[in-house]
Amino acid sequence: MQPSERRLIDKAREAISSCALFRGLGPEQHAQLTERVRLRTYATGETIFSMGDPGASLMAVVEGSVSVGVPSPEGKEIILAIMHPGDVFGEIGLLDGRERSADARGMEVCTLAVLERRDVLRVFEGSPQAYFEVVQLLCERIRRTTTQMAEVTLLDLPSRLARVLLRVAAAQHAGAADAALDSVKLSQRELGAIVGATRESVNKCLRNWQRSRIVEVQGSAIRILDQVALKNLADQFES
Repeated sequence: MQPSERRLIDKAREAISSCALFRGLGPEQHAQLTERVRLRTYATGETIFSMGDPGASLMAVVEGSVSVGVPSPEGKEIILAIMHPGDVFGEIGLLDGRERSADARGMEVCTLAVLERRDVLRVFEGSPQAYFEVVQLLCERIRRTTTQMAEVTLLDLPSRLARVLLRVAAAQHAGAADAALDSVKLSQRELGAIVGATRESVNKCLRNWQRSRIVEVQGSAIRILDQVALKNLADQFES
């Protein structure tokens, strides 16, 4: 086994072991799961699964990022969540065995740790207390989605966009020493899919902020220059 492959396997096992979904498991159960982890790598924009596909596995992000979303009635994508290293997704299909309720794709080249449904359920059968962690994770997902939908409904575009930039920056640069220098690696089309706006509207807002030296657009990334000003925009509730 090549050192690079060994490094990824170790990171995959660490991602599974530290996953909130498995906090209720003991060392033996953790070992049973990590032994069954397999790696999958996806290219930028590649489909990981589509709505309606069989929900036969659980996935944790090892490297890169993944978007989870659904198509709107107009055929556009609505991004519900962005998964970063350590995040788990696909848990709904894992639990009920039914089809996927959303689409998932690589936002950049990403490596995932994959666990088959039968392996997870076999371990859970021996640790009933682990289902409490499942409930907590599902509640967190519901709260996150509810918050996003409420923002789209109640807040104006600058507030919505500011909130998303701050959230994504915090997730992409967790533990960074200087958060003011964070760059959000999202295209303007992807930002529009998250905040419920067109790319043109997002571009207009970002250009205004760039003139005010709040952000700097750098190709497909947005650098936050003035985090305080962005937080003030995020806290404006008037539409």
